[in-house]
Amino acid sequence: MPVTRRSLLAAGAISFSGALGALFAGSAGAARPTRGYGPLLPDPRGLLDLPAGFSYRVLSRAGDRLRSGEGTVPANCDGMAAFGAGGGRVRLVRNHENRTTAALRVPAVAGLTYDPEALGGCTVLDLGPDGRVTGERVALAGTAVNCAGGRTPWNTWLSCEETEDRAGTSGYALDHGYVFEVHPAHPHRSGAVPLTALGRFAHEAVAVDPYSGVVYETEDAFVEPFGLFYRFLPRRPLGGPGSLRAGGALEALRVPGVADLAAVDEPGAEFPAEWVPVPDPSAAGTPIRLQDFGPGGITHAQKLEGCYWGEGRVHFVSSYARSSEGAAADHHGQVWSYDPRRARLRLDVRFGPAAGVQLPGDSPDNICLAPDGGLMVCEDGGGAQYVFGVTPGGEVYAMARNAEDIGRPGAPEWGEFAGVTFSPDGRTMYVNAYAPGTTFAVTGPWH
Repeated sequence: MPVTRRSLLAAGAISFSGALGALFAGSAGAARPTRGYGPLLPDPRGLLDLPAGFSYRVLSRAGDRLRSGEGTVPANCDGMAAFGAGGGRVRLVRNHENRTTAALRVPAVAGLTYDPEALGGCTVLDLGPDGRVTGERVALAGTAVNCAGGRTPWNTWLSCEETEDRAGTSGYALDHGYVFEVHPAHPHRSGAVPLTALGRFAHEAVAVDPYSGVVYETEDAFVEPFGLFYRFLPRRPLGGPGSLRAGGALEALRVPGVADLAAVDEPGAEFPAEWVPVPDPSAAGTPIRLQDFGPGGITHAQKLEGCYWGEGRVHFVSSYARSSEGAAADHHGQVWSYDPRRARLRLDVRFGPAAGVQLPGDSPDNICLAPDGGLMVCEDGGGAQYVFGVTPGGEVYAMARNAEDIGRPGAPEWGEFAGVTFSPDGRTMYVNAYAPGTTFAVTGPWH
């Protein structure tokens, strides 16, 4: 048989705290195991395949007109969060991972633009009680490669630049590699101010401890030296909108005896965690991951991506690791969690490889907590892409699939899934197809 992406998925098992659940084999139209919500059904419209009883609505597409009149909907929809707006209304804050080559920039709006030469940023969708879009506007512009981010306990969005480009590089007028705070309801209150104390590096995602106010950050670096996992100790913890501008201390995770998280392959394994001050958070001369952290060194990991807070822990993803690229071992994805009360780090989930089979490219990326207490995981790779669910008991199931590469004429060639998030009442899942940029709302009989 030819080796296909799906046969590789079948060969790579996933472990969740020691429980095993096979990823799904077979052709795209084949029935899946009945865990989760049942098999995915082909969508007659050729956009999004879902289980029986579920339906979707297209909320927004790149290239359409913004309802605010500020221009067109930007490209490359990525990280996202849903905020309650009262009376059953929801505000979706959505990143646009635009580089200087992007065809559809985030329109530059006065008071919301950091670097006029940068094309990334955020938009906000206002949804009425019936789930329909009532407004769509720019919330942040002039930033670069806005990948993921995270929400704060005071209901703002932290948008992350996944780049280290300096002024004069790639046509930028200002330095990049920062986190920006976005106020969903009143973007002009937050403006476009880089939170420089949180460090300058290729940010991916953040999560805020709602009890202490500590901000955790992932660094997406796929070439050696790999990225670090950070925590930021704010000078004004839980101080509300704008409080992170007051500064604080940036530290990086060190796991004694573990130089590369890829070396850990046993789900459930726990380690003591240490935090080491970052010598130069501004990376004025040397990228942070190359700086001298002292005799004990620092702990790296390839492709640190999704990050969120749940069940008293911060959870984060290493999307993949490849020994051929310098990693300590191969895997198709890890999900880690850190317990700040016990200062312990634990490997919760490990995706393949199994039987020596490697799985290039197809990896877990954005994650969020599902209504049943498990995870929703966006796949980032080639071919047809999936949103996978992982139950609290460790079973894996397919929740959604794009329609590319499954033999349906006219199906769009979607990119990765990104930005998975749920409405405050847990009744709607929102998710982005990265390219062509499309935002979906999925409703149905959620557990």
